[in-house]
Amino acid sequence: KHMKWSKEKATSWYEEQPWLVGCNFLPSSAINQLEMFQEDTFDEKTIERELDWAKDLGFNSLRVYLHDLLWSEKDKFKKTFDRFLDICEKRNIRPIIVLFDDCHRPYPKLGKQPLPVKGVHNSGWKQSPGMELVNQVYEEKIDAKELNRLKEFVQGVLKDYSNDERILMWDVYNEPGQFGIGDKALKLLQYTWEWAFEVRPSQPLTACLDGAIGDEILKLNGENSDVISFHTYEAEKLEPTIERLKEFERPLLCTEYMAREFGTTFEFSLPIFKKESVGCYNWGFVAGKSQTHFGWSTILELQEKKKRGEFINKGDELPEPEEWFHDIYRIDGSPFNNSEIKFIKKFLGT
Repeated sequence: KHMKWSKEKATSWYEEQPWLVGCNFLPSSAINQLEMFQEDTFDEKTIERELDWAKDLGFNSLRVYLHDLLWSEKDKFKKTFDRFLDICEKRNIRPIIVLFDDCHRPYPKLGKQPLPVKGVHNSGWKQSPGMELVNQVYEEKIDAKELNRLKEFVQGVLKDYSNDERILMWDVYNEPGQFGIGDKALKLLQYTWEWAFEVRPSQPLTACLDGAIGDEILKLNGENSDVISFHTYEAEKLEPTIERLKEFERPLLCTEYMAREFGTTFEFSLPIFKKESVGCYNWGFVAGKSQTHFGWSTILELQEKKKRGEFINKGDELPEPEEWFHDIYRIDGSPFNNSEIKFIKKFLGT
């Protein structure tokens, strides 16, 4: 069984890459991973337009989430996923692909996705596979068929794309333990690493250290990741985190950063990442249905606003906070902050 890459292999792979700079990408017309890739809502035009802006800015990579439920209609999914990868390739952009995720709302379903709740950060983003299944795996109460479905998702995607040059790397589980799931994520995470290593794709595997919750979870990710990834949104934590993670002697990628409110602006962060040759992916690109230009604090208003029926319908104007939390552009392509765009372009040499 081929296991984790050696430090030498990971380092030489990283040296072959350009300095990796990009964003976590969801098209503005999708509220979540399901809406992004389901056949009837896959929005090729918007993706092409927005990735033109990304290329123009100097981005050469993206981080993009899949969802386990998509694999139950895998022929349809693979069509849209391949289209997406082609759109990226045409622009010399290579994505990191995320498989599972503990963040935000439980109870994902295929089909029509919820409307955005006005002014709420990520109001319709769905966990994959979701709190219920993560708990059942932990308690060993999961139906064998369901567990097998999750295994087939992980191994199916990794097998079918294991030599696909369009894909930069795999992030097997985003922020395990978040949103109250805690240590219960450990069991599914263990399975996920086992399943991934049984396939052992040609691209590197990772799951985040800072950003995940719980000592055993952190230890497991540290032991298994070919390259080390982490999330940092607070300015004062950025350099200390990089210093601490250097002890792994492996390439470092910050797969989430950039919350203006916490000081991790582009002007602050990019020079640090460049100096330390850390790949970096800010959260968000075009402010759209996910409304991540609103801060995390708005999540607390979700249930109240839902009760009051404060949804954004098709054609409604998108609300805007005065200071954006994440994201860079509006749907019409105008930037939140012109001088920020100038800085990024100049810094990335575009």
